[in-house]
Amino acid sequence: MAVEPAAAGSARASGTTEVADALAVLPGQRAQSPGGFEPCPGGFDAVWEQVLADIGRATEIDLICHIVPDGDALGSALAAGLALRALGHRVRVSFGDDPQIIPESLSFLPGQELIVPAAEVPAQPDLVLCFDVASEGRLGLLHQKAFAARTLVVIDHHASNPGFGTHRLIDPSAPATAVLVDELLRRLGVRLDQELATCLYTGVATDTGSFKYAATTPQTHELAGRLLATGIRHDLISRQLWDTSSFGYLKVLAAALDRAVYEPEAVDGRGLVWTWVPYQDLALYSVTVEEIEGLIDILRRPAEAEVALVLKQDPDGTLRGSCRSKGAVDVAAACQELGGGGHVYAAGFSVREDVPSTVARFRSALG
Repeated sequence: MAVEPAAAGSARASGTTEVADALAVLPGQRAQSPGGFEPCPGGFDAVWEQVLADIGRATEIDLICHIVPDGDALGSALAAGLALRALGHRVRVSFGDDPQIIPESLSFLPGQELIVPAAEVPAQPDLVLCFDVASEGRLGLLHQKAFAARTLVVIDHHASNPGFGTHRLIDPSAPATAVLVDELLRRLGVRLDQELATCLYTGVATDTGSFKYAATTPQTHELAGRLLATGIRHDLISRQLWDTSSFGYLKVLAAALDRAVYEPEAVDGRGLVWTWVPYQDLALYSVTVEEIEGLIDILRRPAEAEVALVLKQDPDGTLRGSCRSKGAVDVAAACQELGGGGHVYAAGFSVREDVPSTVARFRSALG
C-alpha cells in the first residue's frame, strides 16, 4: 500500500463527491442539510482539515459502522482501517451487534483481522470515525462509547442523518459512504491498491445496486474505473454480493414471496407490496437475517406497486423493515415516523410491534 504526503486543502480527485456541493452555505446565509442540522461555519474543507489534524495526532483510532453492516458500511470502515494502519496508527474496526455476524456475501473483504467485538472498544475512546450510520440508534452497543469519545467524526451519505458527532462529513448527494472514504484516503495521501479498491468497490456497488440506482453519476463510474484499474476482479465481487446464496435462502425466499401482499389502493393508489419473514423460517433453514437483505430487491419488481416493504423478524421479536420506492414517494420520511431513516428511495426502521400494526403504521406514514 503506497503512502504519499497528505494534501488536506488540495482540489479533490476525479470520482469523489465534494461535501460542500450539497451543503454549501453562501455568505450571509444559514442553511440546513436534508438531515436538519446546520453546516459548520467555515465550510466543509475546514471540517476535513480538522479531521485530518485529529487523525494526525491520534495513535489509536476506533472505526465503527452501523449494526448489521452492509457492503458500504463494512467496506468503508475496513478501507479506512487498512489505510490508517498503513500510516502507522493502531486501529480497531467494530460494530454494535452481539454476536457480530459478517454476512457470507462480505466474507471476501480484506482487512477483517482489524475487526474486534464491541466490548473491546474502549469505554472512552480518543478518536472515533463513524461510517454509514444514519442515526444514533444504528450504533447499537457502541452508542455510549461513541458519544464518550473525545472526537466523534461522522462520515455518511444519508439524507435523514440528524447531524450527530463533533465533526460531520455528510453528503446526501454521494451515492455511497465509500465515495467519501475515497476522498479521505486521497487527503491522507494513501494511494489505492487492490485491497483498498476491493473494499471501496464493494461499498459503491452495494449502495448503487450495481450502478443502477438514480444516485449513480458520471463521477461514480469514474471512481469505479479507478478502482478497476488496480486489477480487482469485479466479476467475482459481484457474484459474491448478488449471485451466491445457500439453498436454505431459496426456501425462505419462496415462503416470503408466497406470503406477499399487494395493496393497489395504498400510497394514494400507487400501490404497495409487502411481505414478512418470521424468525422461525430463518431458524428452520439455518439462514441469518443478514442473508435475506436482498429480498427487498426482488419484492420491488412488480410494475403495479410504487413501494415495497419487507419485514424481517429477529429472535426477540423485533421487526426490521426495509423499503424501496420507484421514485414517486419519499420512503425515508415514512421510515423516520417509525424511528428509522435512510434515503429518499431506500430506507429502513426497527420496531417492537406485531406485523399488522407495523404495516398499518407504515401505510399511514406513506400518506
